[in-house]
Amino acid sequence: MILVSIICPCYNEERFIESCVQSILHQDLPESQWELLIVDGMSTDKTRTLLQPLIGKYANIHLLDNPHRTAPYAMNIGIRAAQGEYICRIDAHSLFPANYVSTLLHYIQALPDAVNVGSACDTRPANDSLKAKAIAIACSHPLGVGNSTFRTATIEQPISTDTVPFGFWHKELFDKVGLFDEEMTRNQDDEFNARTLQHGGKIYLVPGISITYYVRDSITKTCKMFYQYGLFKPLGNKKIKHPATIRQFVPVAFVLGLVIGLPLAIINTVFCWIYLSCITLYLLLLCIVSIKYKNPYLPIVFNGMHISYGTGYLRGIFKLLLHRPFNVNNNR
Repeated sequence: MILVSIICPCYNEERFIESCVQSILHQDLPESQWELLIVDGMSTDKTRTLLQPLIGKYANIHLLDNPHRTAPYAMNIGIRAAQGEYICRIDAHSLFPANYVSTLLHYIQALPDAVNVGSACDTRPANDSLKAKAIAIACSHPLGVGNSTFRTATIEQPISTDTVPFGFWHKELFDKVGLFDEEMTRNQDDEFNARTLQHGGKIYLVPGISITYYVRDSITKTCKMFYQYGLFKPLGNKKIKHPATIRQFVPVAFVLGLVIGLPLAIINTVFCWIYLSCITLYLLLLCIVSIKYKNPYLPIVFNGMHISYGTGYLRGIFKLLLHRPFNVNNNR
């Protein structure tokens, strides 16, 4: 009997897909109790070619097509095809310890009010370059991701939180609250988590396991990702009828301060000193962190993430006001 259906949305993941699948193949849960559904957005690189030998060798690995390419469509395709009692989402950019699935299974069964459980995330650079290392630091530092618990905290017992990386659910939950919102190209997990919490239960970050997650390999890709995170936040807030977290407003306030503060600084001496002081303090903070980690790219990465997210958020608000569609060209 299949106990856990592991769903892996992917698109053009030739660099990571083999190692990701191998980490799942080494799970300590018997192979007869799990299946791996790789839902591919019609990759144009070698992803599908690399998967074929694994699919041919292991009967519990299946490749499903996702012509829509985005993550929420991939998850819904996988959930509909899943044979397991539980759903476990993974990411192709990641490696998973051998006790990953079994540990999450234990906690969702042991915690009576748990509707979703997940683990901490060990953020790693995509390569050995200083730029990649700066991206990894920024994506796991409070200055870059705020108080995102799964990225910044070390825990010794389960704690209730607002989100976890990827997720582990009882399949029947989707019958109660619905599938992932396919309009949410980004932040679909935030919207789904908020929806599940509204139906009762809690989300838990659990100890004892950690995901190894590889970040984007360029500053441009990272900024694009954070822009899309910001872009879809207002739509998610509208759907759940309240902000998912307070930390999402910090980059928005930063961008608004830059834009509104400049003309005020030009016409008023007091505002000019306030404006220059705030910018100086911000740059000083970026430099201190950069010196601490001995990485000259950190100020560029942090600033790019902040401005990209804040700009995306503001554009998302305008899209809502003008009733424009929220769509992006791909899921990367």
